[in-house]
Amino acid sequence: MGFSEKALGSNRILFLILVCFVLIEISTGLGFGGNDPLKMILEDSESQFAFSSRSQGVYSSGAMEADEWQMVEKKGNQFMVNGQPFYVNGFNTYWLMVFAADQSTRGKVTEVFQQASSVGLTVCRTWAFNDGQWRALQKSPSVYDEEIFQALDFVVSEAKKYKIRLILPLVNNWDAYGGKPQYVKWGKAAGLNLTSDDEFFSNPTLKSYYKAHVKMVLNRINTITNVTYKEDPTIFAWELMNEPRCPSDPSGDILQEWIEEMAVYVKSVDPKHLVEIGLEGFYGPSTPNRVQFNPNTYAQQVGTDFIRNHLVLGVDFASVHIYADSWISQEISDAHLPFIISWMEAHIEDAQKYLNMPVLFSEFGVSTKDPGYNSTFRDTLFKTVYRTLLNSTKKGGSGGGSLLWQLFPDGTDYMDDGYALVLSRSPSTSNIISLHSTRVAIFNSLCTWNCHWGCKKQHPLEAFLSTDDA
Repeated sequence: MGFSEKALGSNRILFLILVCFVLIEISTGLGFGGNDPLKMILEDSESQFAFSSRSQGVYSSGAMEADEWQMVEKKGNQFMVNGQPFYVNGFNTYWLMVFAADQSTRGKVTEVFQQASSVGLTVCRTWAFNDGQWRALQKSPSVYDEEIFQALDFVVSEAKKYKIRLILPLVNNWDAYGGKPQYVKWGKAAGLNLTSDDEFFSNPTLKSYYKAHVKMVLNRINTITNVTYKEDPTIFAWELMNEPRCPSDPSGDILQEWIEEMAVYVKSVDPKHLVEIGLEGFYGPSTPNRVQFNPNTYAQQVGTDFIRNHLVLGVDFASVHIYADSWISQEISDAHLPFIISWMEAHIEDAQKYLNMPVLFSEFGVSTKDPGYNSTFRDTLFKTVYRTLLNSTKKGGSGGGSLLWQLFPDGTDYMDDGYALVLSRSPSTSNIISLHSTRVAIFNSLCTWNCHWGCKKQHPLEAFLSTDDA
């Protein structure tokens, strides 16, 4: 059963009228003669809006298309688009460029964006690197495969069609897709005396390889849209590195110097886009009073330092990952959820109090391969992440959003690392994502009128946006 276009349009109008009435109440202080009837309308609007968005892709159409596609900016502790806050509900699908390079799998890229749009996801994080391996973008330092680059062009152009913005990491800490180990291999092949993969962060030649890659990607002219990447609002932000670690230097000084150098360099090539580091969020030596929030003692020894790293010039927002099943215990445990809440709240507080920037929880999830896994726990984990973020949003806090790891279309099971979420097979999780997208979209819309949340009076719309039922 589906909605006709006419019915869908009527639901949009009803929803917008409802929002306007609530805005009038907020701005004038007038009541509706009791909250219960309005609450019933809001609940009905919730179900109708969520259903129509899933079946028709309402998030990628309508008023949004009428607005000019503009860059995401950062103002204080919030993301902004066109002068209003932009809270994020997004996802990761790292392999889009590789799939786009083959005509037999290119359609899966479109499917991912279609399905993401249908549940209101607005930001995707995907790799803008593949170093020296199968279907490599960068075959050797500064030597690129044009066919693979055109595949990345397709990913960017397709994302724009579905009004989905991209966070593009520029290298991996790990050996998947090459990463820093591949840069070290290239250095050794060039005659450098390198003994550790961590020399990626300190060796001048390897740093020059990385800078050349940055310059190549940012200055790329998209062969489909004819827009230079560094001018394209489809790109939300550049990420310096996926999960950088430098365990050979627990003091954090080596990685800190690399971040300081590379953040400024990226900004020198592209001053318009936001830049983030790609950190997992571990607290380091500079904040001994915060290491209590780390998942384990090893996290303090990997050369990262959340607050110190994010105070660097050129870094616009903070990134944090959430993997209780990797960091605490692989077996599903009741201890996972309290850790997630405290981990998130600590970083939201730090981003607000010390950094004056948004924090994006850019990877979170749970693996189906974990002992004791069940879909109910995954749903509870998603609700916990979303509830914690909305608690920040309602207070105007630094919780800028989250990106689930990771969204897959049907027919890509062979790529599944255990964390893949296929919406068609997970209706309960899909509904949770869609509801959160609806709430985030309402906050983004209402902020056009400069609404302030957290006042003493409980407004009907705030009841709808409450996460107690999530």
